Amino acid sequence: MNKKDVIARRIFGWSLNSSGKWFDLEKRTFISDSEFKPDQNLDQAILIVERLQQFGFTYTKKSDFEVGFNDIYGTGNTLAEAITNAAYQLAENSSISDDWL
Repeated sequence: MNKKDVIARRIFGWSLNSSGKWFDLEKRTFISDSEFKPDQNLDQAILIVERLQQFGFTYTKKSDFEVGFNDIYGTGNTLAEAITNAAYQLAENSSISDDWL
């Protein structure tokens, strides 16, 4: 799975409905894969931050290029990319992601 898939499934709890389309069970809406680009869209990256905060993670911004959730940090060329990378690192840690949803 790529970063976007991991974040969609493990953080947001979305299910893959068809090729290129996610389904958000909470909001009962479809999300096009081509429209979900949290590494390029700061508004979408902030949704990741908000979601992880709901799970009890603490968001820390060291700079516009480095952020963290608890003790897991990510970097990027932009703030959106740094958030996405940190969230991906967090979601890939199976001991953490198994208990979320």
